[in-house]
Amino acid sequence: MELKNLYREIVNEHNLHPTHKGDMESPSMILNGVNPSCGDDIYLQLKLDENDIVTDGCFNGSGCAISQASADMMLDLIIGSTKEEALAYAEKFMNMVRSTATPEEIESLDEAASLEDISHMPARVKCATLGWKTMQRMLRDGESEGGSRQSCG
Repeated sequence: MELKNLYREIVNEHNLHPTHKGDMESPSMILNGVNPSCGDDIYLQLKLDENDIVTDGCFNGSGCAISQASADMMLDLIIGSTKEEALAYAEKFMNMVRSTATPEEIESLDEAASLEDISHMPARVKCATLGWKTMQRMLRDGESEGGSRQSCG
């Protein structure tokens, strides 16, 4: 199978059957991320423990396949990571979509590396980075909205 087809399948699978789409009961942080240029809208919910380890995460909202798949892949990657590790993954992802990432950085992104070709589609970069930028605002800048949600399948 051609590599580009495999990457398309990975993105399609995360879009059609996301592991982390839903709502979480009692998240530590919740933040709405919006891409005004296309209308993608996600509510990212994270649970951190006392050691700043991301113990769980969910997202909800609507948007294109790329924004939804990217958020799901991001959560696959950061759950179990420290806050600092999650932010480092976000920086590597941003480097990848800017075409400035090293091969090692791209490889460390696991399935999120399937979005590498997005860098050649500037209109879609905002879609792919929506969840990542929302996570950065939450963890780096401490932005969060109040509210409790239900369980994340």
